[in-house]
Amino acid sequence: MARRSRNNDITVDILLRAYSIGLFPMADAADDPELFWVEPEVRGIIPLDNFHVSKSLAKVIRKKPFDIRFNTDFEGVMAGCAAEVDNRPSTWINETIRRLYTELHEIGHAHSVEAWEGEELVGGLYGVSLGSAFFGESMFSRRTNASKICLVYLVERLRKKGFTLLDTQFTTEHLKTFGAIDVPKADYAKLLEPAVNSADILF
Repeated sequence: MARRSRNNDITVDILLRAYSIGLFPMADAADDPELFWVEPEVRGIIPLDNFHVSKSLAKVIRKKPFDIRFNTDFEGVMAGCAAEVDNRPSTWINETIRRLYTELHEIGHAHSVEAWEGEELVGGLYGVSLGSAFFGESMFSRRTNASKICLVYLVERLRKKGFTLLDTQFTTEHLKTFGAIDVPKADYAKLLEPAVNSADILF
């Protein structure tokens, strides 16, 4: 289900309200001036108590190939996620989305997990926090396993802080290896309501 909206109609307050009722915005392409609201009939989530890390990835993580940082280069992570690459020649992240989510970051409702190699940003992910819910938006890698390791650190942080819902919007074969599942919209709403109505957790 999708509903189109003019960009100048959307504020960060409207964006947070949309997340609280199960909607999120996308664009058809980076140069598309419009956004549309998406409300999937089937939603992807990763149950925080059923997150799975493969033995091979755990072995890589123990070697600490990257310096993992939080919220030090949010705009850089968004740029990485929006960049065109060989296996992703187009993106749904347009300038309006970048502006809105940067504003969300500035008021404490959007966050990045970053993989650094020296002073080079080589992978990361970003998402939105509201109540005890975290809504994953996008991730990118310029080195093998960079985004996967960021996801592991994200889940570790969410568990420690007391988050109750990790929304992935959709599932992919990649996310399913970590325990992602599909839930019907009605079941998702039952998970969403108490999460977004709880006190905001400091990420």
